[in-house]
Amino acid sequence: MFDVQAMRSGYGDMAVLKDLTFSIKDEIFAVLGANGAGKTTLLKTLARLLPLQSGSMKLGGADVSATPAHAMPSAGVAYVPQEGNVFPDLSVAENLSIGGRTGHRPKEEKLEEVFDLFPRLKERLSQAAGSLSGGEGQMLAVGRALMQDPKVLLLDEPSAGLSPIFVDTLFSSIEKARKESGVTIVLAEQNAVKTLEIADRVMVLSLGEMHLLREREGLEMKDITEAYHI
Repeated sequence: MFDVQAMRSGYGDMAVLKDLTFSIKDEIFAVLGANGAGKTTLLKTLARLLPLQSGSMKLGGADVSATPAHAMPSAGVAYVPQEGNVFPDLSVAENLSIGGRTGHRPKEEKLEEVFDLFPRLKERLSQAAGSLSGGEGQMLAVGRALMQDPKVLLLDEPSAGLSPIFVDTLFSSIEKARKESGVTIVLAEQNAVKTLEIADRVMVLSLGEMHLLREREGLEMKDITEAYHI
């Protein structure tokens, strides 16, 4: 899906990501790291919300190094930021409808798939998104992104601030979405334990540099903490 070569990215003249080279296949690709490691910067760069300072990026073989952010949904990329990821004054139904404006399948078909993943959303269709609990809001954000029929789903810290029961539900739904829809998922997380349960491959960032990129199979927490430089 993504092929990244010598990526440098950041804010203004400040480079946060330093010469990252990696590829993302048809998989759940996890990005782990402590606060300040560069996880959010990486996802924003993949979504084209931040420019490349140098290097290149391809999506499905097409160069998207200079593609504007507004064109990425049509290219098949959906991004769910950690915060500000729903329209709080709109209802659950309206939020999902906005997500369903892209893609070629009927909205009703996509809605049923979202409700299968997140039954709670069907119970709250008329409720304002801003009145949902934190876990329900994350479900809505992911559900709205899936309504775009993306090829790649970028999730930035979806478990942040959630209770353990919501974390379990959310990660199970992410894994189910991957299996049933075939969407490639890039999951930036601090919750390494839960992430290792569903990821196919894991990359660990530390201060914007890659310190580990491995298949999940055989990967242990000590490998992760060593890459965190703890």
